[in-house]
Amino acid sequence: MKQQEPFKFTLAVIAYPIAFVMLLWLIFAIEIRFGFSLNKFGVYPKKVSGLIGVICSPFIHSGISHLWHNTIPLFVLSTALFYFYRPIAFKVLIYGVLLSGFLTWCFGRPSYHIGASGLIYVLASFIFFKGVFAKHYRLIALSLLVAFLYGSMIWNTLPLTEGVSWEGHLSGLIVGLVFALVFRKQIAKPKRYVWEDPNYNEEEDEFLQHFDDNGNFIERVEEEVIEDVLPEESNPLTINYNFKENKDL
Repeated sequence: MKQQEPFKFTLAVIAYPIAFVMLLWLIFAIEIRFGFSLNKFGVYPKKVSGLIGVICSPFIHSGISHLWHNTIPLFVLSTALFYFYRPIAFKVLIYGVLLSGFLTWCFGRPSYHIGASGLIYVLASFIFFKGVFAKHYRLIALSLLVAFLYGSMIWNTLPLTEGVSWEGHLSGLIVGLVFALVFRKQIAKPKRYVWEDPNYNEEEDEFLQHFDDNGNFIERVEEEVIEDVLPEESNPLTINYNFKENKDL
């Protein structure tokens, strides 16, 4: 039975990422236009009031540079998510935001943690590890591409740069890894070959029939039978010519 192609491009593959990115820019534009800051709605660890940031923090950015650096990877990774993992894309996004934000709230420093970078780490981690675990050649190729483009982000999960929420990055990395282990259904499976089928019978395999028990190749050429249509009588055909002399000449 031929497997259905699991990867199919539709308008939704880019429509949802574009809409999400535009929403981030719209919120930032409103902040600039009316001159107020939404930073107080970020994640503030170990305070009940700071739990609001679990939902709101991915939509809040400290400046245009912060937003710009999150825009490109967020669009690229979310597009890859909707193309290769469409059945579970919304689960990864929604649960990724909530769980990474909650982990940040649990062990983060006493400061407001804002930005979509935590979600970016969820996506990068999930796509990388899921491709490795799934053992599908296209998903493995995607994992290698993510490692090539965003592998250096791993350093931002360590407390090396002041003012950077490494706790949010580390939370996203952990959540993405957990998702790669948990979400197993509705994921593209590697192509099954004939010999991987449970009902596979070696004796009926046309390829293996060309080898003997010792593994030696046997050339089997089926003789083509051509039936000649012979006349009913076996005597050769005789043609008689009658010549009549023209006396007028």
